[in-house]
Amino acid sequence: MQTEFILICFFMPVFSEGCCAGNQKKTNSDFQQDRTNLHYRAVEGETFMVPCLGFRAGECTTGNKGLPLNCGKAFTAHAKHSGNYTCDTGGSQIFFFLQVLDKDSLGCFHTKESSVILLISAGGTIPCPGQDCGNSKHMSRTIWYKGNKPMSAQNRAYCVENRTLHLCQVSDLDHGVYFCDRNVIEEGIEWTFRRAVQVTVTPANLIAPYPPTIVEPDNYTSKEVELGQAYTLTCKIYFPVEVNILYNVKWFMNYNGNTKNVITLHMEKPQLDRRTFENEVIQKAVINDVTEQHLNHTYTCFASNTAGNSSATIELKKVIKVKWPSLIGYPFVGLLVITGVGVVLHVKWLELQLFYRSHMQDGKHDEDEKEFDVFVSYVWSPVSAVKADVTGPDTDETARLSGTLTSKEQSETHTPLAVLLPHVLEDEWGYRLFMLERDVLPGGAYTNDVVLAIQRSRMLICVLSSDYLCDSNAVFILETGIKTPRYPGWSNGA
Repeated sequence: MQTEFILICFFMPVFSEGCCAGNQKKTNSDFQQDRTNLHYRAVEGETFMVPCLGFRAGECTTGNKGLPLNCGKAFTAHAKHSGNYTCDTGGSQIFFFLQVLDKDSLGCFHTKESSVILLISAGGTIPCPGQDCGNSKHMSRTIWYKGNKPMSAQNRAYCVENRTLHLCQVSDLDHGVYFCDRNVIEEGIEWTFRRAVQVTVTPANLIAPYPPTIVEPDNYTSKEVELGQAYTLTCKIYFPVEVNILYNVKWFMNYNGNTKNVITLHMEKPQLDRRTFENEVIQKAVINDVTEQHLNHTYTCFASNTAGNSSATIELKKVIKVKWPSLIGYPFVGLLVITGVGVVLHVKWLELQLFYRSHMQDGKHDEDEKEFDVFVSYVWSPVSAVKADVTGPDTDETARLSGTLTSKEQSETHTPLAVLLPHVLEDEWGYRLFMLERDVLPGGAYTNDVVLAIQRSRMLICVLSSDYLCDSNAVFILETGIKTPRYPGWSNGA
């Protein structure tokens, strides 16, 4: 069987009858008590306010446990507020003692008459909580306050009858907190038992002027949920104020989205916030364990009053939960890939630069400007000449050969340079050598031939030795190579 929650509160206006009929008499019931030692009792969880009797608001000093209580300022009473307080009046002191009572110790005084609703332009009654208890008969007259001012100081028509405050005509200014003080003497101590009543003033609507308004959730929307977790369906509705308040709020589950095949969900106690023209109601339904089956259904919040009804339907959508390893791993892998590509490109760029520098200089091919790669100048020593005869090849060549040979090769080999240079530079490395004795025709001018040969070569290699420095022709070649203008690609070796 389907169940639903209905909150009904009946109240009827009080017209000009009883003590309000005829002359609206103000009952001056201010109780005369010792103003230097005040003893008050409050109920835990209720609103309380220290009365400003003989001292201005805000001048009550720090009391017990470091908790100050300022007169004229409302607060919620708790057990920690119990204690002795001293209030400064400017010329003297007032000692104030507060005792906060637990609700379980009140007996019949523990009532739910802590709030009432009154209609504008009608009469209204405000009962004092626990006024019908047996012990209350032994109490003195009841003094009513609105905020910090007694009703006798209010400029309005009212009367008090059987400890109940009657407002002859309610206005929107009557909204607020009212206090009823009852005095009793126990063991020679005069106590004031203060209770609070929250009064809400609303328009005198016999029926609701319009249907309720659902502000949450929006109609035809999706809510993200996690499988295996609990989820709370929340519906917030505004109801217009009416005399016979009828709040009907329900959560339905529609099987496979079919609004004709529904069940009522188990709901929590609604939260009600009373206001002057509209009352806010929050109704919740809890799904303890969300499964795949819940995703196939839709959910409807239904609210109605005497003027009509409203509804909002939603569906549940599974949230895609991203795992933390993925959030960390994907960027890290991407960073590694980018770094690797950068390293490869950098290496390739270095290779291109080396290739360019090894084959081109100043943007031009050396082959287009120079006829020879190396001009080699060398003077035979007597020992080298003997070894050259034994070796065999090129025995008819004289002292100077063209070629290149490092100092390491020179120290490790016993073969004459005249034999090694042509073989290594031309046959193995492919260099174009210029050898003076081989490539210059006899009968020419020696000086001109040397200068032209050096200018037509990319580099000059002079293998220095003591015999080389003693040979005038070899020294001339060295000096000419140093003094000859350098062209692109030209370099001297020594």
